[in-house]
Amino acid sequence: MEKDFYNPKEIEKDYYEYCKNQGYFEVDSNKKIQKENKNFAIMMPPPNVTGVLHIGHALTFTLQDVITRYKRMDGYKVLYQPGLDHAGIATQNVVEKQLLAQGIKKEELGREEFIKKVWEWKEKSGGAIVNQMYSLGITPAFSRMRFTMDEGLQYAVKKAFVDLYDKGLITKDNRMINWCTKDGALSDIEVEYEENKSKLYYLRYYLKDSKEYLVVATTRPETYFGDSALMVNPEDERYKNYIGKSVLLPILNKEIKIIADSYVDSSFGSGVVKVTPAHDINDYEVGLRHNLDFITIFDEKGILNDKCAEFAGLERLQARQIIIEKLQELGYIEKIQDYVNQVGKCYRCKNIVEPYISKQWFVSTKIADSVITKVNNNECKFYPAHWINSFNAWMKDLRPWCISRQLWWGHQIPVYYCECGNCIASVEEVSQCPKCLSKNIKQDEDVLDTWFSSGLWAFSTLGLNNNDYKKGILYQESDIKDFYPNSLLITGFDILFFWVCRMLFQSDNELNELPFKDIYLHALVKDENGDKMSKSKGNVIDPLVMIDTYSADILRFTLCLLAVQGRDIRMSEERMILVRNFTNKLYNAANFLLLKDKNYKELSEFKTKLGLYMNAKFNLCVNEVRQYLAEYRFNDASMSIYKFLWDEFCDIGIEHCKFDTNSLKEIASVFLSAMRLLNPFMPFISEYLFHKLQGSDIKKDGSIMIEQYPLQKDLSPSQKEHILEYEKVIEAINVFRSIKKSANITDKNAQALINIDLDIDYLKLICFIVKLKEIKIAQEFPSEYASLISNNLKAGIKIDENAKNALKEKLSNQAKKLENEINKLQNMLNPNFIAKAPKNLVEQNQNALNEAKNKLEEINKELSSLN
Repeated sequence: MEKDFYNPKEIEKDYYEYCKNQGYFEVDSNKKIQKENKNFAIMMPPPNVTGVLHIGHALTFTLQDVITRYKRMDGYKVLYQPGLDHAGIATQNVVEKQLLAQGIKKEELGREEFIKKVWEWKEKSGGAIVNQMYSLGITPAFSRMRFTMDEGLQYAVKKAFVDLYDKGLITKDNRMINWCTKDGALSDIEVEYEENKSKLYYLRYYLKDSKEYLVVATTRPETYFGDSALMVNPEDERYKNYIGKSVLLPILNKEIKIIADSYVDSSFGSGVVKVTPAHDINDYEVGLRHNLDFITIFDEKGILNDKCAEFAGLERLQARQIIIEKLQELGYIEKIQDYVNQVGKCYRCKNIVEPYISKQWFVSTKIADSVITKVNNNECKFYPAHWINSFNAWMKDLRPWCISRQLWWGHQIPVYYCECGNCIASVEEVSQCPKCLSKNIKQDEDVLDTWFSSGLWAFSTLGLNNNDYKKGILYQESDIKDFYPNSLLITGFDILFFWVCRMLFQSDNELNELPFKDIYLHALVKDENGDKMSKSKGNVIDPLVMIDTYSADILRFTLCLLAVQGRDIRMSEERMILVRNFTNKLYNAANFLLLKDKNYKELSEFKTKLGLYMNAKFNLCVNEVRQYLAEYRFNDASMSIYKFLWDEFCDIGIEHCKFDTNSLKEIASVFLSAMRLLNPFMPFISEYLFHKLQGSDIKKDGSIMIEQYPLQKDLSPSQKEHILEYEKVIEAINVFRSIKKSANITDKNAQALINIDLDIDYLKLICFIVKLKEIKIAQEFPSEYASLISNNLKAGIKIDENAKNALKEKLSNQAKKLENEINKLQNMLNPNFIAKAPKNLVEQNQNALNEAKNKLEEINKELSSLN
C-alpha cells in the first residue's frame, strides 16, 4: 500500500478493516508464535447498548488494547472479550420516549409487545458504540460478541439466581430501599448525592392539652404526616422533662409520643427531631428499636395518600410549598432558613430519590465473606495497590443488595407463584405447580438489576452455565480452563462497587474462585485544569472528534502517556499536538532512511559503533517497556518508547548515521524493531512505517500485530562498556555545542581540545556533528581556548577576544548561581536539621553541596585561565 504521504484517516481505516477481516483479533490468530500454556484473557466492561464512545471509554479500551496486543505479540493465546450491556433503565426509557412520540404508551402494548419493540430498536439502532470502537483501533474477538440479554446469558443469569436462592443467599423481604418514583428500586450505589440549596423548616408541635410547643427542624416538611414520634437526646437537659409526653401533629391533631435516643444530635436545629420510620433510613432503624408505627404517606409514584388529609393526590415535591403555606396560615411555622444539604438523586434520571419501604428481592451480605478473605490473601491484586483499602471499607459495611427492578426490559426474575402459596425458583419455565399441580402459575413481574447479569460477565461469556456448549455456539470446553480466571480487568475506579466487587462475589459463588488475577483501576479523564468534564461547562473532549482531527494513534498514545497510576488524567488538545509532533518525527526519520535506500530489513548482527550503540540502547528500552507493562505502568512504558525514539534514535541515530553511512542498514533495523515495540500503543503508523521501510505490504506480507514482540535481552559486559564509551562521545558533542553557543563561535575550522582518550573515528564524528576542523587530546588547555567541564570530561575551542569575553560573562553568571546554591545548602545543613532530618535527606543535600562546590571550583579555574 504505497503512499507518497501518510494519511492517517485512510491508513487507519484500511489497515483496521484488513486485520479485522483476516481474523487477526481472534483467539488463535497468532498460532505460529503461540506458546503452550500461555493464556491471557481480558473482559471488556460491556458498555450500554444505548451508549456512545466517550473519553472514559477511550481510555479503558486503549489500555485494554495495548495489553492485549502486547500479549498477542508475546506468544499468548489471547481472548479480549467484547460485549454490550442491555442497560435496563436507559434502554426502556429510550424506547418509551420513541413510542410516546407516536402517541403510544407501553401499557397499551403490553409487556410482550413492548419487549419486541425494544429488540427491534436494539437490532436497528442499538450498539452504535461498537462501530465507534473500530475508529479507536481496538482488537477484541468480535466473533465472540455477547449481549447481556442474548439467549445463552439469559440462561446463565437464571442459573445464578436459582443457585443463590437455593443457598438462602437471595430472599424477598420488606425493607427500606432507595426508591425513584420514575425508575423504581435502586441499590445504594445507584444513588448520586449532589449539593442542594434547600430550606430548613422549623415546625411547631404543640404538646397535648397545652399551648406549649416543641420546635422541630426538617428539610422535608411534607413527610410529617408519617411521623410516629418526636425524639430528643436523653442527655439533653433542655428536654428531659418532656420525654414520655405527647404532642399533636399539625393539622391532623394526631397524638404521638416524645421518645429519647442517643442517635439525636443535640446541636442540629432545635435538638428535637421528628421520627418518620417509613420515609427515612435512619428513622427506619429508630422505628425498629422503639417499636414505632411505620406510616407510608405516598405511593410508588410519589403521590400523597389519604394519610395526608386534604393534600392527598398531590405529588410529594409539588405538595411541599402548598403544605408550608397552609402551616404558615395556621401558625405552625416558627421560621424558615436557607440551608445547603446533600440530596440523593437517581443516577439515571436525576429524580430525587426517596427512602421507601418495599417488598423486593435482596442478595445477602454473606455472599461476600469468602471474597474478602481471598482478596486480602492476595488471590487477586489491585493496581494501584491502595484500592484494596476502598474495597475493604465498602465490603465491611456491605448492605443487602436490592436486585429487583420495576421494569419490563431486562432479565425477568425466574420465580413463579402458585395460587396455593407455593413459590418456585427455576431456570426452566414453570407451567405447573409441583405441590398442588395447579397450572395457574404467574411469574414475578420484576426484572433483575442490570449489574446482576453483568456481575457474571467474567465466566458467563466463556460459555459456562449458559448452554452454549450443548448448542455448539462459539465456545469450546477448553475456554473455561484457558481463560478463567481472567488474567486482568481494566476499568475505571468509579465502577469498583457497581461492577468489580459484584463480579468478585458472584463469580466466587458460582466457581469458588475469584474471576481475575489482577485488577487495574484507572483514574478519571478530566480537562487540562483538572475539572470534571461536563456538557454544561463546555469542556467535554469527544474522542471521535479527536480521532478525526488527529488520528487514533495520537489519541491512544496521549492517553497512555497520561495514564499515571492513581492520578486523574488531565487531557487537552495541546498534549495531542505534542504527540502529533512525535508522529511527524517518526515519519521524517523513515523518509530520511528511504532517501538512502529503498529496502531495509531487521538484522541479527551489528558491527558499526553507532549500530552497536543504538541496538544496545534499544534492548534497554525493550527491557524497560516489558517491566513497565508487567506492572501496568502504561505511562512509563509509552514514555520509554517516546524517549528512545525521539532522544536516542532521531536525535542521535539519524544525525550520527549521516557521518557513518555504513551504519544506515543497522540503524534502519533498529527502527523496524522499534516499530514492533511501538505497535500495541500506535498500531497504525508503526505498521505503515514498518512496511514502507521494507518495501512490503500488509496485504501481501501480513501484519506485525501477530508477529513476535521484541524479546528481553540482558546486555553483555562489552555492550555496557560500549554504551558508556559512546555516551562520552554524546557528552563531548553537547559540551562543544555549549561552548560554541556561549562564545558565539561560528568558525567551522576552529581548533578544539578534549581531555579524554577517544577513538579517532569518534573524534571525527564529533567534528562532523559539531562542525570543528580538528580535535586533539590534551590535559592542559592554553589560555586562548574557551573550555567547559562536564561530569566526565573537559573540552575547549580556540577563540578570539570577543568570544572570550562572552564566555567569561556566562561563566561568571554560572559562578554566582552556584555561590547562591552553596549558601542555601550550607544554611540548610545546620546542626538542628542534621539532627532531625531523615538520614537519606541529609546525605542528599550534603552530596548536592559537595557537587556544587566542585563545579564552582572548576568554573573559577576556567575564569582564572581566561583572565
